[in-house]
Amino acid sequence: MKKTETNRRNSWLRETLTVSRREAVASSAMTGICDNYLGAFAIYLRASMPQMGLLAALPQLAGAAFQLLSVWLCSHLNRRHAIVAGVALQATAVLGMALVALIRPENSVAWLIGLAVVYHACANFVQPQWRSWMGSIVPARRRGAFFAGRTRLTMITSFTIFACGGALLGWFEHFELAWVGFFLLLLVAAAGRGMSARQLKLMHDPDQHHVPGGASFIDTLERVRESFHHRAFREYSLFFAAMQGAVGISGPFFSVYMLNDLGYSYWQFTVNIGASILTQFFTLSTWGYICDRWGNRLVMVISCCILPVLPSLWLFSDNYYYLLGVQVMSGLAWGGFTLSTSNYLYDLRPARADFASYAAVQSSLSAIGVFFGALLGGYLASALPGLVAQLPQGWQLQHPVVLIFATSSALRVGIAAWFIPRSVELRVRQRPDLLQVVYRVARFTPGAGVVLDWLTVTRKPR
Repeated sequence: MKKTETNRRNSWLRETLTVSRREAVASSAMTGICDNYLGAFAIYLRASMPQMGLLAALPQLAGAAFQLLSVWLCSHLNRRHAIVAGVALQATAVLGMALVALIRPENSVAWLIGLAVVYHACANFVQPQWRSWMGSIVPARRRGAFFAGRTRLTMITSFTIFACGGALLGWFEHFELAWVGFFLLLLVAAAGRGMSARQLKLMHDPDQHHVPGGASFIDTLERVRESFHHRAFREYSLFFAAMQGAVGISGPFFSVYMLNDLGYSYWQFTVNIGASILTQFFTLSTWGYICDRWGNRLVMVISCCILPVLPSLWLFSDNYYYLLGVQVMSGLAWGGFTLSTSNYLYDLRPARADFASYAAVQSSLSAIGVFFGALLGGYLASALPGLVAQLPQGWQLQHPVVLIFATSSALRVGIAAWFIPRSVELRVRQRPDLLQVVYRVARFTPGAGVVLDWLTVTRKPR
């Protein structure tokens, strides 16, 4: 009887893990498109500068709220049904974006912003539940190999779709039919997420209501509140949220600068962003080695010294190859910053806290920072004509949007100067290998590079 039960469990486990790999490929088709081309699509729809700020700000706020809501509701919902419903609704939102590209109503940008809010809300609602599901079914001895392989599939598929999307848009742009390119890309994204929902529905969930392991979300919130009394965690949280907010000021407007001011083709736009993404992919392992060898604080300090310089580098030249070099430097800095701050959060976490819930709280704080930063960026964008008019004669700017880059750069300098002297090197906890159990490349974005996600943490083998 026991052997029969074991065979049955092994059978559904093999099938579920196989389906999960297929789901990774399907969902990556959506993230490779939506996380990188929504800004370009908004620009095509003639979004104003304040609207570009709203497109970056409102979805972040919705995402923060729904990620916390999801963790709160995890123990009260049928987990698989909740995930499938959230993914299906997200696919519907992307399909709505495709219809906006096809129909192009008068209020197209408003429709796009609303659909982007639904898109991010669904993504953040699903994320904690998916994390707990996969952590509960993948055996500890196979987690490293499984998630490493799944991550490679995600990265390869996302970047391939992203590159092909740039080529497709460039081809249709040549015939002045860019709207067809956006329609087809968003249709592919919606189909990919629809297939993802179907694959998730086929997966087995042996414990659909109870989230195994870890503290309750209320307990975690209480511990997070208590942790804010500790100086190191409080200062780190304020630093990270503030830095994300400073990045959010300029993030939405790099696309505006490249496509509108510099007149980049969609293919040139794709290559520019791809230079940063590829640099991060190829340097994450090196940064991981440096973090393990010399500590996370050193990598944080190095990247914090580079990040404030990056927006200001866009002021000195608009040469295409120069800006590719800037993007390579950006990828190098963002890779180190993303990994070192993720490690730092892991080491700061209270010993008894559930890391997935803790990471959800931290992600929500950073999303709120991006929300306020993007709102400030949108306000500055609306005030640009007045600001430029007040500049002395001879100081007139060919591209006024660079003032937003300069503002972001100045704020990053102040934030880094405040935090670096206060940061301390923490005792490094044992944690699994890079890109295996703790980390997963969730997506990559033009403004903040590779975004790492956290998975269920297991003990490192002795």
